[in-house]
Formats: sequence, C-alpha cells, structure tokens
Amino acid sequence: MARNGEGRDRRVRGFAARAGGWSVRHRWAAVGIWVLFVVLAMGLGSAAGRVDVSDGDQLSGETSRAARIVDDAGIDEPAGETVLVQARDGRLTATAPEFRKAVADVVAAVQGTGAVTNVRSPYAAGAQTVSRDGRTALVQFDMRGDPDTASDRVEPVLKAVEGVADDHDALRIEEIGGASMGKTFDDAFGDDFQRAEYSAVPVALGILLIAFGALVAALLPVALAITAIMATMGLMGVVSHLQPMSETANSVMLLVGLAVGVDYCLFYLRREREERMKGHDPKTALRVAAATSGRAIIVSGVTVCVAMAGMMFTGLAEFQAMGLASLMVVAVAMVGSVTVLPALLSLLGERVEKGRIPFLHPTRRRNGGNGNDGSRFWKRVLTVVLARPAVSVVVAVGALLAIAAPALGMKTQNLTLDQEFGDSLPIVQTYDRVNAAFPGGSDPAEVVVRADDINSAAVRDAIADFRAQAVSSGASRGPVEVTVHGGQNVAFIDVPLVGGSDQGRAEQSLALLRDRVRPDTLGTVDGVEAPITGQVAGSKDFNDQIVGSVVPVFVFVVVFAFLLMLLSFRSLTVAITSIALNLLSVGAAYGILVAVFQNGWGASLVGAEGVGAIISWLPLFLFVILFGLSMDYHVFVVSRIKEARLQGRSSHDAIRHGVVTTAGVVTSAAVIMVAVFSIFGTLSMQSFKQMGVGLAAAILIDATVIRGVLLPAVMALLGERNWYLPKWLRRLPDLTHDEVALDAPRTGSDEGAVRVSP
Repeated sequence: MARNGEGRDRRVRGFAARAGGWSVRHRWAAVGIWVLFVVLAMGLGSAAGRVDVSDGDQLSGETSRAARIVDDAGIDEPAGETVLVQARDGRLTATAPEFRKAVADVVAAVQGTGAVTNVRSPYAAGAQTVSRDGRTALVQFDMRGDPDTASDRVEPVLKAVEGVADDHDALRIEEIGGASMGKTFDDAFGDDFQRAEYSAVPVALGILLIAFGALVAALLPVALAITAIMATMGLMGVVSHLQPMSETANSVMLLVGLAVGVDYCLFYLRREREERMKGHDPKTALRVAAATSGRAIIVSGVTVCVAMAGMMFTGLAEFQAMGLASLMVVAVAMVGSVTVLPALLSLLGERVEKGRIPFLHPTRRRNGGNGNDGSRFWKRVLTVVLARPAVSVVVAVGALLAIAAPALGMKTQNLTLDQEFGDSLPIVQTYDRVNAAFPGGSDPAEVVVRADDINSAAVRDAIADFRAQAVSSGASRGPVEVTVHGGQNVAFIDVPLVGGSDQGRAEQSLALLRDRVRPDTLGTVDGVEAPITGQVAGSKDFNDQIVGSVVPVFVFVVVFAFLLMLLSFRSLTVAITSIALNLLSVGAAYGILVAVFQNGWGASLVGAEGVGAIISWLPLFLFVILFGLSMDYHVFVVSRIKEARLQGRSSHDAIRHGVVTTAGVVTSAAVIMVAVFSIFGTLSMQSFKQMGVGLAAAILIDATVIRGVLLPAVMALLGERNWYLPKWLRRLPDLTHDEVALDAPRTGSDEGAVRVSP
C-alpha cells in the first residue's frame, strides 16, 4: 500500500467522493450554487403556480368518468346544505304547528342571509323529505358561488340556523352539508395539523442539540432539510403541470424531507466529526466522510427514491402526487448532503463546534474523547448477540412475528365520520341522525347520465324506468331525484342507498344499481353513458384500485431495492437479508396498527377507542414509506461493517465495530423520526393518528430490534457468506469503488495519510 500519492495510491472514483472533493476545493461556489438553486426553484414554482389534483384525476373507473363528464359539460354542481329539524321526543311530529313554525323560521333565516339559493321546504308539493315516523324533516338549499370555496362563506348561514335553534327548545335544528362540514373540520383540525407540522422542526433541533452538544452542528442538518423542502415546494409547482399535486402530498413531502434531510446530514457530519476526533486533519476527515458516509447517503437516497416511485403504480392521483413529491425531496436532500454540506463544513472548520452546551458535548460524554468508542449500551448488547447469534435470531424473529401476527386479521376500509372523528364534533352526530331518518340521504349515489339528446323520449323513459327499479330492486327507498341540464345533454339522478352509513350494506345497494338496474334501464339506450359516483361509489372504487395496485407496487419496490443492494454491495446475501429484514419491520408495524386501532389493545393510550378498522390507503402507503426509510439505517450500518471488513478485521470484529460505531447516529436519527411521526400520532383525525403511530412504531423497531439485534446476529451466523456473489453475477456493474480502508492517523510527515484498498 502506498501513502500520499506514492506508488499505486488510487484516487477514489465515486460520485460522492468527487462531489465532496470539488465542494471542498470550491467552497463558496458550492454554497452559492445551492442557494441559487433553492431561490430559482422557489421562484419558478411561484411563477408557474400549482395545479392541484381534480376530482376527475382522483380515481380511474366510474367515479373518474363521472367527474370528467361533469367537467367537460362545464357544470358546477352547487354545494348543497341540509338543515335537520327533528323532535327531541315522540310528542311532536312534522304536522304539529310548532314544527311547521320552526321549518318556516329556518327557511326565512337562510334566505335572509343572501348566501343561498334554491331553498326547498319539506312541505312543498312533491317534496319527500319528511321521515316515515314523521319526527324528522329536512330543509334543503344550495350555497351561492363557487362550490370549492363555499366553506369560506357558510358561517352567516350557520349562525342564522343556530339562532332559529335557540328559539325552539323542543326541536333539534342542525345544519349539515359539504360547506358546513368543510368549515367545521377546518376549524377543528386545520390548525391542529399545521401546529404538528411546525412543531416537527423544533423537536428535531432539540434532539440534534442533545446529539451534537453544539448549536452550530445541530443547526446544519435542520438548515439543509428546510432548504431542501423549500426547493422541492418550488419544483412541485413546476411539475404539477404534468402531475397534479395536493395538500396531502405537500404534508407527506414535508415529513419525508425533514426525516431524510436531517438523517443524511447527521450521517455525514457525525463521520466527519469522528475522523477529526481520531486525529485526522480536517481535509482528510472530509475526504473520509465523503467516500464513506457520502456513498452510503447516495445508495440510501437512490433506494428511497425507487421505493417512493412505487406509488406511481397505484394509478391513484393522490398517491402519485405523494410519491413524486417524496421522490423529489429525497433527491434534493441527497444531492445537498454530498455537495453543499462538505463545503459548509470546510468553511466552518472548528467553528462547527460553536455554541457548545455544557455536559452535552460529545468530548465530555465519551470515553477518552474518542468518538469511535461507540455506545456502551450497544457494546453490551452486541456482546450477548454475537456470543449466541442463533438464539438471538430465534428470539428476535419470534418476537417480531408475534408482533406482526394481528396483521393477518387486518380489515381495511374508508373510515366513516364517527370512526374518523369520534364524538368530538357535534356535526358527526347530525350526520348519524340524518342517516338514521333517511338512510343514504346524506350521501346518495349519483348517476351522471350523458346522452346525444337528454330530452329524447327514449332517454326520458329510461330514466323513469331507472327511478322505479332503483326502489323496486331494494337498492333504495327513495326519493330518487332527477336534475336535467338540457343544454349540456346531462342529467343527474340522486339515489339514497339502502344501508346509509353502513358501508357494507350501502356497497351491496350500489352493486345492485351498477350490475342490474342500470343495464336493464339506461343500458338499453344507444349513446347513453351513465357512470355512478358518490361517496359510497368513490370509496369502493378507491378500495378496488388500492387492492389492484398492491402486487405491482410490491414487486416494483422489492425487485428494484434488491437490485440496488446487489449492485451497491456486490453481495447476494446482503441483498436478500436487507429485503427480508425490511419486510419483518413492515409486518411488525402492520401488527401494531391492527392491535391498537382495530382490536383496541391499548387504544385508550392514543385516543383510538372504537375505530375498529385500518384506513384503506394506509397499508400500501406505510409499506412504501417504511421500505424506503428503513434502507437509511441498513445501508449505513452495512456500509460500515463492510468498510471494517476491508480493513482486515475478522467478521465478528467488523460486525461489532460497524454496529457500535453507527449506534449513536442511528439512534439519534431514529429518535428524530420517531418524535416527528409521534407528533402526527397525537392528532384528532384517526387516519393521521394511524399514520403517525404506524411510522413511529416501525422506525423504533427497525432502529433497535432489527439493526441492533437481528442484523448483527444474522451476519454473525453467515460469516464470510455475507459477501457471497455467484460467478455468474460478477459481471454486474461494480458500484463499490467508494469503499476505502483507513489507517489510524500518523504523526510527522505522515499526518492524515490515507491508505486505499486495491
């Protein structure tokens, strides 16, 4: 081996090392280019504007076809509102004078606001909005103006209805509809969700302060993550003209961007710090960090990007938006970590230790000030694991399988309002009362009929037959209402479904309409298109599409992750074990979700009593996100183990060294992720609570049981077989050229010498 360019010293050829070296040599240029990129991305995004996912883009199938017919016809369906008037006991009925007076007062009050139109009284000729028992009646009307912004204008109407309710104590008088529900949910949970997003950054900063013990060092990862997120927000605006985005995609991007941005910077910064604490000069420390942690960041980042790309195979616009946004923020954070970060560290030098916090700085916490000593706790754990690896594998796998076992009974569905929000909002109880009195009335199925001539006799007769058979078939109890838009040759048929808020029974009624009633009536007329949409139809179409996309997403993510691991480590064994361990981690997360939210074990601890199901989109979402994020730790730990093996250490010693020396950074990164995801587990909406709890539990398991026990135990059992690559695979591209073996720092003229393995 030669030193400092003598003999056959070899320059490191990988992208991470080259990028880090260029950034150190051109520090101000690297920082300037990054700042310019962030500013340009934000400027372009602002200029381009953002195109959001429309109703027609949300799903394929009938729901999407119905939305496109409405969009093509240029029809803006108004935001409909309903006022429930209901006797509190059995004495009053809709025929009582007091009841009639209350209905008249509601009609006058809402008309008096000037914000509504098309007010329909339950006593009008032909109206069928008095319940069978006579105790409930509905006053219906539409909000004026753009239906998408109706929730911003509904407050005067809500106040008018509340005023009438105060004057009639014997009756329940409550408003419900798209606008009122939107306003109620925004008021109750909009600020809640924003606070969770904003609190994620201070939480991450606090944990980094503990990890680094210095303010400047703690601020670097947060600054990198925030600038990566800002740049991605701008890029999302540009890309949205090809792939529409959404608020949900924005929130997921923020979560993923904060997690990986902080993680990648943490990996790089801790390695640079470690090398300096071992005695290497600053330039050598940065070279080592670039060639080792920098390479691990690129391998991990590309793997996470591939996992996020799996969402594109769902065919669901919302998932595609989330996948693309997450992919972009990971790519931006990855590039920033291996380019601008080395430049900043070179510029700061020893000043990265500015703002030291007493008793928290690593030189005070670690034995002898040597950052390579690792964690005492994990040393003790590794001693036990490596002494009895077979027992450790059996115990760890058994525990994970036991945790995952409840997932075998997983029941997924779109959560109903009472499941999503519980009894926390009065409007949820109003929804239940409307459904009890008029099953399916609050969320009717809507048949969107398009014909060459909507007013032709054949089409009119078919619509009349459909109305009659919808009731006679048992799919609906009525009233079935028809609205015709003659100029656009479009008609809407609203069909209250038998089953109401009972999703299973309502889907049976929907199937009757789609499979029997429609073909026998509207299907007999040439040129008629009649997709059926609505809340129940949308939920069913969404679930069907999610189920249909599970296999292609799973295959894509697993196969490409396997190939990336194979190329990056040139080991068939590492590729197989990485996939197996990640699947165990995901399975354990599923088991915890089912145990808590479906079976109710410990549900009171997280405020999830009575949910009884997992929201339908979550399992696939969790699989993609967790599979990607878990690779962070796996790549980082295995890279360090292989590096130690290349230095000539024995297998057991390399495993011990790799796990112990990465334990601190993996623990810090995991604590940040768990803390950030746990914040979302405190939200009131069960869908976000389930997402937060699932992600936090999986990351915690992955960083402890998987990486601290199972990975070293499996690798110890395999020994040299960890690096097995069949001869027929050795022609694959070699992506391992950044791996270096380092001597201890030297003194004199050899200070900081680096020995590179051939």
